[in-house]
Parts: sequence; structure tokens; C-alpha cells
Amino acid sequence: MEDNFNKHLGNKLKLRRLALGLTQTKVAKAINVTFQQIQKYEKGTNGVSSIRLLQLANYLKVPVNYFFEDFSEYLLNLERSQEGHMNINYNFLVKLYSELNNDQKLKFSKSLQASNIGISKVG
Repeated sequence: MEDNFNKHLGNKLKLRRLALGLTQTKVAKAINVTFQQIQKYEKGTNGVSSIRLLQLANYLKVPVNYFFEDFSEYLLNLERSQEGHMNINYNFLVKLYSELNNDQKLKFSKSLQASNIGISKVG
């Protein structure tokens, strides 16, 4: 699957680069790699690290998930999460929340209310 994804990401990178009329050299300089590295990314020979992916997304003015669009494994997981099949570790979330100080809990609560989610008081 990794090789498959590297090729997918490389194709998306090349499509976006060409759509913007950029050369491999120009993209390479922007993210501080060689143009040969961009070639390898585009061919799917080399994988792209998370920081490079973020740099590419910023430079090419696309969200990071642009590189995942149309990738079958991503779409399958996206569909599952929308159907509520993703497991949520509520114990982990409760533990994180319990470690917040009162000021952080207040800010967290206000953020949730502002995003129209609402919370029930824990503890």
C-alpha cells in the first residue's frame, strides 16, 4: 500500500505543480530539497515526510488532504469515520481532560460552545 500511496501522492504533486506552471526546480528550492528529490516524489520512488508534505501543501496552496483525495484507503477510512465506525478512545479523552487546569478547562468549554458542539460536565 505504501508504494501505491507514494505514486498517488506523486501524481497529485505533479498535477498541482503543472497547474500552477511551476518547475521541479522552483518547488525544490521552496522546500529546500533538490529538483531530483521532487522527481523522486513525483515518480513515487521516495515517500514524502510529514514536514515536507506540509511544506508542499503550503507552497502549492492546497490543504494537506489534497494529497489524499481519491486514494482508495483514505476514502474508505473517511467513509467509515462519517458512519461513526471509527473507534474513539473515550478513556484517553477523559484522561486528557482531567489533566487540564481550571483555566484550560474553561477555555476548552468555551471553544466547544463556540463551535456549537456543547459538552456535558465531566467530574
